[in-house]
Amino acid sequence: MDLSAAAAKDIEALPHEQLQRLIAQLEENMGRVVLGKADVVRWCLVALLAGEHVLLEDVPGVGKTLVAKALAKSVAGEFCRLQFTPDLLPSDILGSSVFDSQQAKFVFHRGPIFANIVLADEINRAPPRTQSALLEAMSEGQVSIDGQTLALPRPFLVIATQNPFEFEGTYSLPESQLDRFLLRISMGYPGRDDERRVLSSHRQGEPVHELAPVVECEQVAALQEAVRAVAFEDSVSNYLLEIVHRTRASDELRVGVSTRGALSLYRAAQALALIEGRTFVVPDDVKRLAPLVLAHRVILKGFLRTSQHGAADSIIRRLVEQTPVPT
Repeated sequence: MDLSAAAAKDIEALPHEQLQRLIAQLEENMGRVVLGKADVVRWCLVALLAGEHVLLEDVPGVGKTLVAKALAKSVAGEFCRLQFTPDLLPSDILGSSVFDSQQAKFVFHRGPIFANIVLADEINRAPPRTQSALLEAMSEGQVSIDGQTLALPRPFLVIATQNPFEFEGTYSLPESQLDRFLLRISMGYPGRDDERRVLSSHRQGEPVHELAPVVECEQVAALQEAVRAVAFEDSVSNYLLEIVHRTRASDELRVGVSTRGALSLYRAAQALALIEGRTFVVPDDVKRLAPLVLAHRVILKGFLRTSQHGAADSIIRRLVEQTPVPT
């Protein structure tokens, strides 16, 4: 479902109370099937409202695909699941031109990327050429094919999953691709009580199939506009920049956070503030989000690339703790 210019023009600034109701409906709807993972649900909503993308990373079977399906089911838009495999081609994602004998010309057939929410399952199983096909789509909201540029529908969100402990037949995501993800989230195992609830809820089948949409695409667009209006005081902005600059000066890091990373943390903090019912960002928003937004954007000294994320997360958390909080 595309948000046309006319529809976008008709969207007026929604009252703060209505925005909060929409967010609460999204969070509650996802929470019906994503049990015991309220933090993961909230971080995915941060990405949706910030208009950027999320990478879910953990072992198989902990609910990564379920989270993506629950979010897609909650939004009344088009959803597509792409199972990434070593033989997946860029044209399988973007689409291709096929000769139409009746029209005597090539006609472009859109690929699955032309959806509102795209699940890129096991993204690290596809070769770099196919992974890079997502790059322009994720960063620009458009794709270039056969000399023409085509806009993607709005909202547009990529939720990618990968198993960080499996290396056979996989291709590590390049830094340029990782930098396009707003958040990198580890799912973790559920608690015993939550896992018991999961077993009970799946007795009759997959409960995610029973979810109904609770927001329209136009309402998501309005929420994204509201995020950009969230106030960001200078002292909090300086606090964010101080954390970023400390990553560049750290003796443990070969490459610190880029300006794009600083902008991503800025937007994510605005989204979290709106989700929590505020019209302004507080330092705690930046503090909570910094490891999720920044850890995958740095390169450590003396670590293999495939094993550095856990250490990077610890370093970012330590730098955040060492940074004076504005009062």
